[in-house]
Amino acid sequence: MNDLAPLLTPEGRALLDEVRGVSPADELAVATRLRREHPADLVSAAIGQARLRQRAAAKFGAEDAERMFFTPNGVEQSTRASVATYRARRLTELGVASVADLCCGIGGDAIALARAGIRVLAVDRDPLTAAAARANAEALGLGGLIEVREADVTEVDTDGYDAVFVDPARRGGRGRIFDPEAYSPPLSWAVEAARSAPHAALKVAPGIPHEAVPGEAEAEWISDGGEVKEAVLWFGTRPGAVRATLLPGPRTLLGRGLPDPGVRPVGRYLYEPDGAVIRAHLVAEVAEELDGGLIDPTIAYVTADERRTTPYATAYEITDQLPFNVKRLKALLRERAVGTLTVKKRGSAVDPEELRRKVKPQGPNSATVFMTRVTGAPTMLVGQPV
Repeated sequence: MNDLAPLLTPEGRALLDEVRGVSPADELAVATRLRREHPADLVSAAIGQARLRQRAAAKFGAEDAERMFFTPNGVEQSTRASVATYRARRLTELGVASVADLCCGIGGDAIALARAGIRVLAVDRDPLTAAAARANAEALGLGGLIEVREADVTEVDTDGYDAVFVDPARRGGRGRIFDPEAYSPPLSWAVEAARSAPHAALKVAPGIPHEAVPGEAEAEWISDGGEVKEAVLWFGTRPGAVRATLLPGPRTLLGRGLPDPGVRPVGRYLYEPDGAVIRAHLVAEVAEELDGGLIDPTIAYVTADERRTTPYATAYEITDQLPFNVKRLKALLRERAVGTLTVKKRGSAVDPEELRRKVKPQGPNSATVFMTRVTGAPTMLVGQPV
């Protein structure tokens, strides 16, 4: 589908209503029936759009997704609504009333900004993507706050806007792009665009090297439901600050420049920091909060003798510590009648699925095994979440 216009006609919209919720198993039968009364290409476009809407529901919620228009790349690369809403809230708290949203995609961030009452210029150079963003603004009743412009973002004048938001493309023909200068547009251009406005937010990959973060930027890593989603470089806020933000909540952990925690023997409890905390290099802040230490200088697991509650890490009570040995683990699990086994690993080359096949867990009980290193030695830690 290279043109959304047919789907925006009364016939196209009626078809979209008719194919809503069609399962993959029924698509062929439904398409065959509809092609008796409608053009084949329009029926294919409607079914393809329905499929994209079903995929997008996880990011946007079913109510919005069923009204919106998507491209395959738009579903894959758009910001999750919960993350976009959080970012829009931060911008409103900074007093931002207008944003130039550069590389807007299908409009996920523009929608969240407009719903926060912010006026948005949404720019994308791809005609189909820009058309989807425009259709989405209208479909959600936000056309009065969102102006969509099809243009090269490097040629757009952002003077007069309170903030700039840039979401460079981080995928190419070979998949994900890890070099920030290979983004489209490059991070260096985005940084210069950020410096031209009172405030700015640049969305980057969560794996961005800390040394690539400009000194005047605040770096924030965001996770949603325990899954790291993105990093954001903020300008006009707190230069040099580092934070990890967990959604829902939000709960934010600010870095205090603490030295790396010391290594100590495995205690009664093991804490697995949230991925955003790890990416932000804030494990030391969590370890101090827990009065804990590391099990290995290179592994982001915190251990402590006392149970403390923190939103920034998941706690496990450790019952067994064994040198790496599959036969010993299998015997232990059989003795404990463990049939549900969760395998976590850090600093280990073990494949979790292969390990499950080898130990053949059976029984009514459950357990978690950590394949990791303790002071350099390959180790298995067995326990339960608490």
